[in-house]
Amino acid sequence: MDSDLIITVEEGKVIAAAEKGMDAFVDVFRSAIMDAIGGELNADSMQKLNADQITLLAYCIYRDEVMDGGHVQLIHNGYGPFIFLNPFAKAMRLWGAKPFSKLVCSGRAFYEENCDVICREYTDEEFMALFEKFPEADDLDDEFIEMEEEVTQTVAEYIDNHIGDFAKVI
Repeated sequence: MDSDLIITVEEGKVIAAAEKGMDAFVDVFRSAIMDAIGGELNADSMQKLNADQITLLAYCIYRDEVMDGGHVQLIHNGYGPFIFLNPFAKAMRLWGAKPFSKLVCSGRAFYEENCDVICREYTDEEFMALFEKFPEADDLDDEFIEMEEEVTQTVAEYIDNHIGDFAKVI
């Protein structure tokens, strides 16, 4: 981690977010991390972050993409290598989200089998047809949707128990 990068979050924001619920609590830290790296996660900005901060951003990307457009969208939007070819599944297992970790491993197999087709350029109509072409992605999507609340709760608890690894609360 770049020793010059100090990510801070105001205590009042943490308390207010915690009162709103786990999604808001997780988002306070995601937002603070993204603000600290200029709003863009790339190879340069990742070097400034620790493993927990990167894992949190990966989870938020995964959750947002899958909840919006499923695994097909996640892969098509270029996040496949970041999610499936890095130790994200292992990190989630270590954070206590074991069923989710297994789902990410299943997603990796789907990604590796289909990324060449899914990652091509498509018109909107052709892209929408991908959802019909890959019904197995629906199973992955449904499995995540069923566990999303529990996984986000696990992520929130991990942040709460390791808060200093995510940001300095001021």
